[in-house]
Amino acid sequence: MTEGDYRKEIIFFAIPVFIGALFQQMYNTADSLIVGNYLGHDALAAVSSTGSLTFLLVGFFWGFSNGAGVIVARFIGARNEDRTFHAVHTAMGVGLVCGIAMTILGVIISPILLRIMQTPQSVYVEAKTYLTIYFAGSFFLVMYNMMVAILQAAGDSRHPLYYLVISSLTNIVLDIVFITVFRMGVEGAALATILSECLSMLLCLQRLLRAQDTYRVDLRKIHFDKRCVQQIIHQGLPTAFQSTVIDIGNILIQSYINSFGALAMAGIGAYTKIEGFCFLPVTSFSTAVTTFVSQNYGAGRRDRVRKGSFFSIACVVIMIEAIGVVMFLLAPQLVGAFSSDPSVIVYGVGRAHVCCLFYCLLGFSHISSAVLRGIDKPVTPTVIMMVCWCAVRVASVLTIGQIWHRVELSYWLYPVTWTLSSVLFIVILTKELRKKT
Repeated sequence: MTEGDYRKEIIFFAIPVFIGALFQQMYNTADSLIVGNYLGHDALAAVSSTGSLTFLLVGFFWGFSNGAGVIVARFIGARNEDRTFHAVHTAMGVGLVCGIAMTILGVIISPILLRIMQTPQSVYVEAKTYLTIYFAGSFFLVMYNMMVAILQAAGDSRHPLYYLVISSLTNIVLDIVFITVFRMGVEGAALATILSECLSMLLCLQRLLRAQDTYRVDLRKIHFDKRCVQQIIHQGLPTAFQSTVIDIGNILIQSYINSFGALAMAGIGAYTKIEGFCFLPVTSFSTAVTTFVSQNYGAGRRDRVRKGSFFSIACVVIMIEAIGVVMFLLAPQLVGAFSSDPSVIVYGVGRAHVCCLFYCLLGFSHISSAVLRGIDKPVTPTVIMMVCWCAVRVASVLTIGQIWHRVELSYWLYPVTWTLSSVLFIVILTKELRKKT
């Protein structure tokens, strides 16, 4: 990605990532749609409200795969085959450790966190069951993310797409079979998810084992290169910490939402599933721009870094705002697809009508963060998001939320904090991109 038209490089990389992310988003959304329509709003609340918990641990360990991808991309951009070899095999070793750690931590702490979140008793048992099964198979998800990071660092976004399409369709089929045929309840939804993730991991591993380029994996040569481990931690730990702190804030907000009952949990949970689809262009361009910036930064092409960054920001802001307008208009129909209960729809639409028109700010913040990670400034976006997306939100819930106990507070926390982070990113990103190579 260090040569040619930077616009084509970014777009053609982002499109397969977008399509792949679209199918990946179908994992939990398919669970929620099938669960909500076949098992009722309590089961829907149990599955949808666990999102903040899964994001907490998945997001933390995703940070390390993101860091590994940045390092691999940088060595590939610099045409350093020896360091690329060490980075790839160290990344696989880090993935193994992280996968085992996430499995153990997830199974142990998820029941504790459900209690802390004041999960209503009517949905607690099903939520605990779903999380226990999900985290028992989370090793596959961690390893898959690490392998995808390696492939994308090399500029390959097509094969991860193929594997996600296959595994997502498998997930939907298994959801239907386990829930509607075998009557397995939320256990079936969780089992379908982890089996599908296992399939995508195996397909990705097969690709890496057969690759003919410098990023080819040899399982016998997995090791921990000290320098690479340090670089992965330098890049990955701030991102992991950032994700964790933000998700802890979201868990506290979810506990605030839980205090309004299962209907609020189901309605807002349904909205967040739809919101996940809306943000796919943002996550896709974030992945593309991180890879693009990392490779060109490693190659010393600061001019391409600047041009590619500004182009990505413009594309994302325009696209996500257009999507927000559509979401604003169609919110009743979209939320209604998850549940026909009028109260559930009211909660979901209420959240949508507050947040949707501010999506441009969220998109800008994410792309700015991706650019800064690519130019070896991972701590800066971490600090900004920790302050704006965690500290401000938590402080608001603990102060304003105790005086004004209204569900609308949980709606407005998001656009307000997106605005704060965008202002800070404008100042910092402008300064960084003006620097010479």
